[in-house]
Amino acid sequence: MKHPFRILQAATLLLCVVTSAWGANPWKQMKKVEKSITVPTFPDKRYLITDFHKAGDTLYTEAIDKAILTCSSQGGGMVVVPKGTYKTAAIHLRSGVNLHLEDGATLLFSTNPGLYPTVLTRIEGIDCYNLSPLIYAYGEKNIAITGKGLLDGQADKTNWLHPDKMWKITLPDGTVGKEKDLLNKALEEQWPMERRVFEGRYGMRPQMINFYKCQNILLEDFEINRSPFWLIHPLMSENITVRRLKLDSHGYNNDGCDPESCRNVLIEDCFFDTGDDCIAIKSGKDDDGRRWMIPSENIIVRRCTMRDGHAGVAMGSEITGGCTNVWVEDCQMDSPNLARIIRIKSNPNRGGEVKNVYVRNVDVGVCDLAILGIELNYWHVNEGKYYPYFHHIKFENVTSKKSRYMLHVEGIDGRVQARDITFRNCRFDGVTEPEVVKTTGTADIRFKDVIVNGKEWK
Repeated sequence: MKHPFRILQAATLLLCVVTSAWGANPWKQMKKVEKSITVPTFPDKRYLITDFHKAGDTLYTEAIDKAILTCSSQGGGMVVVPKGTYKTAAIHLRSGVNLHLEDGATLLFSTNPGLYPTVLTRIEGIDCYNLSPLIYAYGEKNIAITGKGLLDGQADKTNWLHPDKMWKITLPDGTVGKEKDLLNKALEEQWPMERRVFEGRYGMRPQMINFYKCQNILLEDFEINRSPFWLIHPLMSENITVRRLKLDSHGYNNDGCDPESCRNVLIEDCFFDTGDDCIAIKSGKDDDGRRWMIPSENIIVRRCTMRDGHAGVAMGSEITGGCTNVWVEDCQMDSPNLARIIRIKSNPNRGGEVKNVYVRNVDVGVCDLAILGIELNYWHVNEGKYYPYFHHIKFENVTSKKSRYMLHVEGIDGRVQARDITFRNCRFDGVTEPEVVKTTGTADIRFKDVIVNGKEWK
């Protein structure tokens, strides 16, 4: 048996390590992270896309590309999209370029897949080559999209979202399947990358914005609608600021902002009405996630407004590489079509550790299911080699007017894979389910100064 002093000594050492890393208050640590997130700056040089446009071109793709290349090669600056509507296909950003949309400017993206080259990316946590995102960058530094204009992907059921495109693809073996069947097969069978090339009729709906292995990113003031797939997807990138965006798009898989395996991210003062997760933090799926094992860490979300969606802020489900240090504060979330306020999801095939999630000063009007929803068996997967583990989750000063549950956890029978969850100084009215809290596979759940339907909850 270990000596009691040794146990106390070990516990004290662990406490010292945690205290050293976080200080007495994790919100002070958030301030340190915030100070480390710097906004890129650009030389005071302007390049109008109209100056690069050739008469007779129906698309501005070539003009925008030339403006970006010229700007980047001359040391950087602002590529300006003036007021007006400009049809284009894929845009590839370069280091040192701020793509600026003037007030009243619209980039109207083509829905012709043949105009989108094949690039390296990830789709739902799976590494692949696919049709280029509408705006893409790989390995670039100091890049931005700014201004009060509009990015319009034009996606609807006549093009990217056509039922035949989504669910009736003729596969190489002659069978009819879904758009992502081959992608999922590539993951399950661990195809080499040279075989994971999805183009032509097998090309999948691209993201609106995808910045892969980039540093120093600013996305500010513009609006996105009618995206074919995820709206904003920073991937393995660092030092990212997303502010004052209006994200209004209700197509299939229209997550608002999905930082994946990213570090030091600030999302503030944005409006989300996307129909899927408003914000979804990710870090790879299954074996592809385990090959990289790059977590998402140091994510700040504040002063955002969320409407329809599966969650206000989600972690997962492609969270194999893990997620640590997420702060959500001063947000407003309100919609009967918003399923959960905070959602953490994975399963025993996916795994992933999510820890250090801090939520405070969030005002909820109505949500459908729960203030905090956790799924450890996402898609009803209850067995596997890689059980996820979610812990150290703190809610403070969160209020809501209506929900079915305060806390809802779908866990694994006989296994505690979610623990150390605290609600403090919260008020939840209009909770309709008599259980209020419904959990499986949890431990160390605490409530302090929590009022549910007018009564103290302990």
